[in-house]
Amino acid sequence: MKTPFISAKELETITDTYPTPFHLYDEKGIREKARAVNKAFAWNKGFKEYFAVKATPTPAILKILQEENCGVDCATEVELLMSHKLGFTDIMFSSNDTPAREFQYAKKIGATINLDAYEHIAFLKEVAGLPDTISLRYNPGGVFALGTDIMDNPNESKFGMTKEQLLKGIQELKAQGVKHFGVHSFLASNTVTNDYYPELARQLFELAVEIQEKTGVAIDFVNLSGGIGVNYLPSQEANDIAVIGEGVHRAFDDVLVPAGLGEVKIFTELGRFMLAPHGLLVTKVLHRKQTYRTYIGVDASAVNLMRPAMYDAYHHITNMSNPNGKLETVDVVGSLCENNDKFAKQRELPEARVGDILVIHDTGAHGFSMGYQYNGRLRSAEILYQEDGTARLIRRAEIPEDYFATIEGFDFD
Repeated sequence: MKTPFISAKELETITDTYPTPFHLYDEKGIREKARAVNKAFAWNKGFKEYFAVKATPTPAILKILQEENCGVDCATEVELLMSHKLGFTDIMFSSNDTPAREFQYAKKIGATINLDAYEHIAFLKEVAGLPDTISLRYNPGGVFALGTDIMDNPNESKFGMTKEQLLKGIQELKAQGVKHFGVHSFLASNTVTNDYYPELARQLFELAVEIQEKTGVAIDFVNLSGGIGVNYLPSQEANDIAVIGEGVHRAFDDVLVPAGLGEVKIFTELGRFMLAPHGLLVTKVLHRKQTYRTYIGVDASAVNLMRPAMYDAYHHITNMSNPNGKLETVDVVGSLCENNDKFAKQRELPEARVGDILVIHDTGAHGFSMGYQYNGRLRSAEILYQEDGTARLIRRAEIPEDYFATIEGFDFD
């Protein structure tokens, strides 16, 4: 089972003030996770965690991470705008199919541009000019496996460039005056194993040595990106970032140090790992329905958490109001006019009565951020459960006027 980071009594106090549904974040857990990541890589004096803004694009959350010495990884102009307004100076811009103005703005604010394609070198030079520092995103193709387990298929990924393109790109960029280079790669998503990062690191460290041998360029940093996942299933053992950091350290000492590259900086972009376990979607049971199955209808929907509908992803559910109720097999559903709007299918849960408060676990990353407005359902509030035990509203819920704002005056008066 999973234990929520807040008690039923404390949560009741919050729901008395703020109507459900809402996303609730645990400040203490977020800070502890950021400190654990920084400690795990403290052996590398240039280490920096660039939190992936797309995971949780909420200023109050980003400011907590800023206070814990994290930078940010941005994928779009709006994420860059938000990060710059919040005063971040350590910004990675990892985008693909990028419009000219986004490259221009990234360069203007001093973000490190992580190029997704060899073809973007000429485009960047034309529209914005080449900065002194550039990162290149690598895709090795084929499949990525750990032992006999296939983790993902980079060959099918739209992201990154081939080794030949990367080597050619570095040579061209060096000839055109670029002074500092980084490499970046993402080979598997949401891995629940301590072995992924060390293996990815070893491959990228070996690539860095090859780059030096073939181009004469000493890589300045290696960005391991994301991919360290969370144990959405209670049966899974959570990743141990200390063990992961030590595994990367061993690969560093084995590969880079003997090649004279012991000053290479290590960067990470751990959006999901940093935030997912420290968020809950809080929702209330509205209805019970009995047909061929028992349906528990709640006031949240895929608008508030898309992952179960989009990926058939598992998120654990706790009945805060009736945790010891009689077990029953149910579908937990939202109100959208789509049959995939289900948080759980044929899951055994304690009896959920009308009015009960349920919490859906591990929604702190890719929860609110993937929200949308289908059926005119509006995005929910976000609330921070602060270290002192109080709750603070950090994003209000949308209201109909927000939904209508972009159509006022266009046949809608």
